[in-house]
Amino acid sequence: MENYFQMDFTPKAVNVLSNLALAHLGDGVFSLLCRAYLCKKGDKSVKRLHLDSIALVKAPTQAAFAEKILPSLTEAEADYYRRGKNAHTHAAPKSASPREYAMATGLECLFGALYLLGENDRINELFNLGMEALYGI
Repeated sequence: MENYFQMDFTPKAVNVLSNLALAHLGDGVFSLLCRAYLCKKGDKSVKRLHLDSIALVKAPTQAAFAEKILPSLTEAEADYYRRGKNAHTHAAPKSASPREYAMATGLECLFGALYLLGENDRINELFNLGMEALYGI
């Protein structure tokens, strides 16, 4: 039986995936981290959890998050971030500038690649670093 929770792709296997495929997966990883963070933070209504989750995963917030963690990325991590940032997306949402959307896609690509590589400790480290830098938590 396949284990889709803990991945252990080789870097070569990750590198053959498209930038947007990595970003698609990374979007889910980042969203799950945000949801877990909000649940751990305290008792909230489902509506409040949903609204707070949306605020964390929107492109402008992800772009700000990316800016905070960029100096801490390894060379390989920065390469994954750039792959996503430079991906040819067709349209940015109205709530984000093209620059913010590109940065958010870069962040998602990075988190998708790290997930596939089985780098869960590093994902948590970067997530905590970004949350601390943005929110002092």
